[in-house]
Amino acid sequence: MKHEKSIQDILAAVGGEDNIKNFEHCATRLRIILKDNSKLDKDKAENVTGSKGYFFNTGQHQFIFGTGKVNEIHAEFTQMTDKDTSTTFKEDVYSNMNTGQKIVRTLADILIPLIPALVTTGLLMGLRGLLLELGVNFTPTMLSLFQMLTDTAFAFLPVLIAYSATKKFGGNPIIGIVVGLMMVAPQLPNAWAVAGGNAEPLAFSLFGIDIPLVGYQGSIIPAIVAGLLVAKIEKKLRTFVPQMIDLVVTPFLTLTITIFLMLFILGPITHTMEIWVTDFIVMLIQAPLGIGYIIYAGLQQVLVITGLHHSLSIIELQLLADTGTNVLNPLGTASMAGQFGAAISAALIMKDKLKKSNALSSTTSTLFGITEPLLFGVNLRSLRIFISGIVGGAVGGLVTYIFGLTATGMGITFIPGLLLYTNSAASMIQYLLVIAAAFGTGFLVVRLQSKRISKDLNVA
Repeated sequence: MKHEKSIQDILAAVGGEDNIKNFEHCATRLRIILKDNSKLDKDKAENVTGSKGYFFNTGQHQFIFGTGKVNEIHAEFTQMTDKDTSTTFKEDVYSNMNTGQKIVRTLADILIPLIPALVTTGLLMGLRGLLLELGVNFTPTMLSLFQMLTDTAFAFLPVLIAYSATKKFGGNPIIGIVVGLMMVAPQLPNAWAVAGGNAEPLAFSLFGIDIPLVGYQGSIIPAIVAGLLVAKIEKKLRTFVPQMIDLVVTPFLTLTITIFLMLFILGPITHTMEIWVTDFIVMLIQAPLGIGYIIYAGLQQVLVITGLHHSLSIIELQLLADTGTNVLNPLGTASMAGQFGAAISAALIMKDKLKKSNALSSTTSTLFGITEPLLFGVNLRSLRIFISGIVGGAVGGLVTYIFGLTATGMGITFIPGLLLYTNSAASMIQYLLVIAAAFGTGFLVVRLQSKRISKDLNVA
């Protein structure tokens, strides 16, 4: 086998095949859950052949191999151990998480499947902007067609989220779609039109309480709650509704109860909470003198280490739905570029050729927006390197603030992220300058500490 030595090293590090409870892989890492974590040999885990790093998080021992290679490792690992237990991996992962981690993971499971559609929409927005910048004159028909391509996903965002959430929570996703459609039905005043003063909410009185009814265009949290309600109500009804009428009664009651609760009780409450949270985060980011930009771009990769970065998708979605732009995208790229520059600089001061080669190979996936190999394989081996990357990211955040740079979409960063800035040549140049500033600063700060960092890396 091509990776037999790597797999043997992993088995030796985790206490043997019998100590493995479950395993799976993501884009870059082989994730293993053990029966007894005390049997892990950390020194062996950190020196697995071909691995770019090891870390432990949310009950998982994670070995970083990088994109492509991890798929091969997983396939051979499955074959060598004859223990393919991936079907129950998520349940085992959740059992090892605290409440906060479970919430973040649940949000990620709901939102991540939607990213390809939202990325495509963002790219189309950028393309439309670029064509307009180049002076292309659209006929009314062509402009309408382009608006169909760019606006549909966000206009019907609650439908996509309600579907994904219902599926995640174990309900009938088709009912989730119908509930989502009802939340943006044309009979309800459009939420954006109401917010812009071009429409008035429907007046409705329930038990003497006046409830303004509006659509939920661009809403995220209400749609997640709707998906949860569909799944919970459906499951509860199936415990006592007779089978012979289940096909009619269960969907009917599930749908009507859910939409009643969403329109008159939970919807207004969760939508108000959503607005408060988004406004608060935007207020922090837009603190005077670019302080919010600097702090976010400096520390965003800290969230990647903890896995909390998945929860940022909900904020990006809300920003795009409310404003049509996403400032977190360039700030996230700046954070990556700072760590990238620090890692490259650290690799170049390594004297051992093998370590240098492994360090440099760990950084390549960063160009495509995946930083875990770089973080755990290089930067976290010395706190000085990681802090240098933070400084680089902060400088990139300041440059982003000076330019007022924002993206037209989400889901892709660094080099692929260029596609989100095609609305003008100036935006693309500014995006590249943000990357250059963050990278250069991270690189230079490591260079200034090269002697001490060499000792930290044991390569002096």
